[in-house]
Amino acid sequence: MTAAAMDRTGPVDRVSTIGLPAPGEALLEVEGLRTWFPVGGGLFGKKGQHVRAVEDVSLTLRRGEVVGLVGESGSGKTTVGRSILRLTEPTAGAVRFAGTDILGLSKPAFQAYRREMQIVFQDPYASLNPRMTVAEIVGEALTIHGLSRGRQRPDRIAALLRRVGLTPEAMTRYPHEFSGGQRQRIGIARALAVEPSFIVADEPVSALDVSIQAQVVNLIQDLQRDLGLTVLFIAHDLSVVEYLCDRVIVMYLGRIMETAPSRTLYTAPRHPYTRALLSAAPVPDPTIRRERILLQGDIPSPINPPSGCVFRTRCPHALPDCATAVPALREVAPGHAKACIRDDL
Repeated sequence: MTAAAMDRTGPVDRVSTIGLPAPGEALLEVEGLRTWFPVGGGLFGKKGQHVRAVEDVSLTLRRGEVVGLVGESGSGKTTVGRSILRLTEPTAGAVRFAGTDILGLSKPAFQAYRREMQIVFQDPYASLNPRMTVAEIVGEALTIHGLSRGRQRPDRIAALLRRVGLTPEAMTRYPHEFSGGQRQRIGIARALAVEPSFIVADEPVSALDVSIQAQVVNLIQDLQRDLGLTVLFIAHDLSVVEYLCDRVIVMYLGRIMETAPSRTLYTAPRHPYTRALLSAAPVPDPTIRRERILLQGDIPSPINPPSGCVFRTRCPHALPDCATAVPALREVAPGHAKACIRDDL
């Protein structure tokens, strides 16, 4: 891609090394994803125990869609994103990208898919190598994938920096010379360098000042629209997710509790956990009064999660049957599903 192509407004006509589906069709299909981490062997640890970070997660992202993934700290959101990209190897399940299960691919065969799938990390201070210049950071992926060698390389890096709102003069500088928001823009430029079709944005604004967060969110929105990206946006801030995302997936203790179109989820949530999350979110209009739902206790340990519904120990509507079987994620309205046995909520 030329510098002029990177600078233009509107979707970019990119050339993929694999066959991508048409816009609106399924690009990513995750089925029964499980990611466990072994623990034990220490002074108090027991061998054979596992942290069940992600348990039986299934989801689909259509090409060009922005899907939000929300939940409390420890709910497994980041592990889902890293497992999809194979930055963390899942324990079980399937991740089909453009129809191919990438979990079964060898590292050489996975290289073409790695180019299609990139990540923007949460911490812009820790995710950039302080000993590398911006040109080296952004250009590293170009080297790995054999793109834009010779005289084309600086032109392409300069175009990427302009695309994210930085000047080409930044190429010779080091990460410590930039603010947090500027560093995150460098991280976004690095993710865009290989022209991916899918990006995991792992809480990309949570480490930034509030005054800068809106700028980065608007940048991600503009890039998604102009480049036709598919985005899995992981976040704590429910207002950001409502503004940016087409659909929302709510997780708790490694499992999906509810999924729905953004407008539907925020106006008519069907799962008790989703209602509790939304009740805790600040409302900018002081005339709107929202009932606060206070959950009792703390989130259980993922080493020994509750039987049945993992949310039942904190759910104000739990029944005895909630302890006996894991509730399936079932559709309660078109495009709206929840993992709860109760129909009266």
